[in-house]
Amino acid sequence: MLQPRPDTASVVPAIRVPAEPDPWRETERLDGVTRGDGPATFLFLQGIATPFFSDLGAALTARGYRVRRINFCSGDWLFWRGASDHYRGSRKAWPAYLDAYLQRESVTDIVLFGDCRPFHAVAREIAQRLGLRVHVFEEGYIRPNWITCELGGVNGYSSLPRTAETVRALARRLPQPGRALPSTGDMARRSLWDVSYNLANILFPYLYPNFRSHRPTHIAMEYAGWIKKFSRRARTRREAARCAEIYHAVGCDYFLLPLQLDSDYQIRVHSPFLGVEGFMDRVIKSFAEASQAPTRLLVKLHPLDSGLINWRRFARASARRHGVSERLDFIDGGDLPALIAGARGVVIVNSTVGMLSLEMGRPTHAVGTAIYNMAGLTHQGELDGFWTDPTPPEMDLVADFRRVVLHRTQVNGGFFSKEAIARAVAGTLPRLEAALPDTMVAAARAVRERAEAEGRLAPVY
Repeated sequence: MLQPRPDTASVVPAIRVPAEPDPWRETERLDGVTRGDGPATFLFLQGIATPFFSDLGAALTARGYRVRRINFCSGDWLFWRGASDHYRGSRKAWPAYLDAYLQRESVTDIVLFGDCRPFHAVAREIAQRLGLRVHVFEEGYIRPNWITCELGGVNGYSSLPRTAETVRALARRLPQPGRALPSTGDMARRSLWDVSYNLANILFPYLYPNFRSHRPTHIAMEYAGWIKKFSRRARTRREAARCAEIYHAVGCDYFLLPLQLDSDYQIRVHSPFLGVEGFMDRVIKSFAEASQAPTRLLVKLHPLDSGLINWRRFARASARRHGVSERLDFIDGGDLPALIAGARGVVIVNSTVGMLSLEMGRPTHAVGTAIYNMAGLTHQGELDGFWTDPTPPEMDLVADFRRVVLHRTQVNGGFFSKEAIARAVAGTLPRLEAALPDTMVAAARAVRERAEAEGRLAPVY
């Protein structure tokens, strides 16, 4: 059970150091960037419903760094065990507040989950203007057993190389990646933490009266959809299994269309579509005009879709409109790797499914901004040409790209179990420190060593 501590108006560092000199204050501003002999100051913004950020903040404090936190809602407070500040203003007032906060607290690094949330998008812009580092976390580009920790931005904002030549050149200088340890964590724990986070927001809205979630649908409606979906899970699983069996038995020639979440910023920000409906209709229209019978299109619902929108109905209506009702199938469930392995090709916006498809050697077409959408990996022609002449990936380039992605952005671990979080925190610390100037790392080491010598800090991580 999470036990958040009552917090004060400002962060109280876990390590107390002598008043003179204070290494956290031996800094100066040069070109908007905090530099000097002091350790880095990490400001944590919103994470997801997991203790990961809280544990990472404690680990950074134990390393000798200064850690700050801003809560935006009761759920944020619930999952942060240390002291914290609270933002109760409007989104309109957030830029001015954050700008003053960053400079007043001599923040050098910002840590957040998801760089497209409204509060975080503002933070990225201000950090860029002030010359601060932004460390963005997301679910792993490569799954399972990995999380993403990338400097500057993720997905469409990623700094990963965008050409095969650059990827190959970088890969030649990198060691072979080690084997990932499996990360535990189950849907039950993830669901419990998510409910706890949102229940805190529902029960105590007056603590943060101006907070509005980045999610487009009220959480109560989402949960209602999940309850309804769960009641039908046995039936939908049977339907998916039966469809897969028939496809395998007859050697069906098909393309796979795995849907993303309609609320995903990958679609809302990093694609030419407003949502899943427009993307799905565009793909079905192209399939109808360019593919030939008996090739089929298999549409697969995202496993975390709440069921509030009947995407099966939308798909069927689109298929009727474009004259391919008899060649379209829709499933909710199924073995994704097996479905990819049997498909002639996979069409996506920019999902992480694309990485799996490429690693399995399947032709893949991405219609949005994806880190892997480059010549040699994905099909680079028009979507209409994909149905008749899909371009397979170059497997040596896939291996090189995977090596670069792992080295630059991935941390072994997870967000939804004690063991996975501990591994993720341990792997994140050296990645964060690698982005810091040597003087900041040395200053943090001096703080840590002084505290250890005085018996006030146990050496951890």
